[in-house]
Amino acid sequence: MPVGRLHKASVERVRAEYQARAAGLIGDMLTEEETAVMKRGRNASCNSGSIPKSSNPIEYHKATSLESLFGYLYLLGEEKRIRELFDYIWEHTEVKTNDNV
Repeated sequence: MPVGRLHKASVERVRAEYQARAAGLIGDMLTEEETAVMKRGRNASCNSGSIPKSSNPIEYHKATSLESLFGYLYLLGEEKRIRELFDYIWEHTEVKTNDNV
């Protein structure tokens, strides 16, 4: 993959819109504890100034919940579970790339 396309694909995957879709995708795979962590992360307070212009509050909160889950699992040393979730997300999502790079 050309460097320009690779960069665009990586940027797409860290956007709130993509992460919000990923959070919804793995919902049925989560344990009760993981679901609770995501809910706490989603409900964390953030002011409107912290939400990127390219996102909306709903997407941003969902993306934050996903980041909270992965942070939680990392702190527990659950690298295998992190890899399992990342692999599932990677295999079941597409990113929008512009082939004119």
